[in-house]
Amino acid sequence: MDWKKKILVTGGAGFIGSHLVRLLVNKYPDYLVVNFDKLTYAGNLNNLDDVKDHKNYVFVKGDICSNSDVKEAFESYDISDVIHLAAESHVDRSIEGPIEFVMTNVVGTVNLLHAARNHWGKEDGHIFHHVSTDEVYGSLGAEGLFEETTAYDPRSPYSASKASSDHFVNAFHHTYGMPIKISNCSNNYGSHQFPEKLIPLMIHNIVHNKALPVYGKGENIRDWLWVVDHASAIETIFHEGRIGESYNVGGLNEWTNIDLVRFLCKMMDEKLDREPGTNEKLISFVTDRAGHDLRYAIDATKLEEELKWRPSITFEEGLEKTVDWYLANQEWVEQVTSGDYQAYYDNMYSDR
Repeated sequence: MDWKKKILVTGGAGFIGSHLVRLLVNKYPDYLVVNFDKLTYAGNLNNLDDVKDHKNYVFVKGDICSNSDVKEAFESYDISDVIHLAAESHVDRSIEGPIEFVMTNVVGTVNLLHAARNHWGKEDGHIFHHVSTDEVYGSLGAEGLFEETTAYDPRSPYSASKASSDHFVNAFHHTYGMPIKISNCSNNYGSHQFPEKLIPLMIHNIVHNKALPVYGKGENIRDWLWVVDHASAIETIFHEGRIGESYNVGGLNEWTNIDLVRFLCKMMDEKLDREPGTNEKLISFVTDRAGHDLRYAIDATKLEEELKWRPSITFEEGLEKTVDWYLANQEWVEQVTSGDYQAYYDNMYSDR
């Protein structure tokens, strides 16, 4: 078939990536969507069971840090565009072992940029969309929002590696004319998220009557966005955003960690038919994370006004959909948290 576009989606078996792949495969039958994923602990092909047999979907197991893996994918499928989501993303893991984050997030991104530049040459009509995080901006005080012009001030090895990758993407644009776009998003939540992140971790622990670990006093603030809306934003920026531009993606939906956990406890008291207040008794305050950023909040005005994108549902609606999915898919949860990962998982904390 003569595909209109042949898009390489890196990290397409992961949390955000799988939602994006599903959107592209279903919405654009004239696009070939090539899911390129190493299938680390956070990548799961079961996330895409509903589209795996579609004619416009292909899975390629590969490592973005491998020159040969990336080159082979570009040549085998004559890739026309890239949406790059593959990354190590857990802050606590980056504190314990920063080198892996440098390799995947920085070296892997440069390897992709280099391969795309070599494959496309000076041809027009290509896009390299790099998906990043609001954490590159550092930490906010009680007031203000992150804008696209906010100076980068990463505070963790994870955010430093993502900031570096953003800079390399921009450098390839200014130096070589690479047709790039960058999006920086706030915290995501939704179905199929690996249960090391805050919301699925708390859901899992509540189900099993385990402690709900909250850093410090739980006063850190995060801006939350439903993953389906993030996938929609990526698709919008990919098609309609301007070359060489960055777009912030967020929901103007700030919650302190403790308020979010308490709200989740109340919701799950009802879902699990437990006495009101039962789950809140599981909250356990733990020693704060090193260098823990106080507050993240995104100003998505540019995206909203220029590209007319808006979140489709409220946080309360999205959280209920998320809880319902995890409760209905306990087999998926048990599968991804079993085996060698279990010992690490039992001591996991998060605020993402």
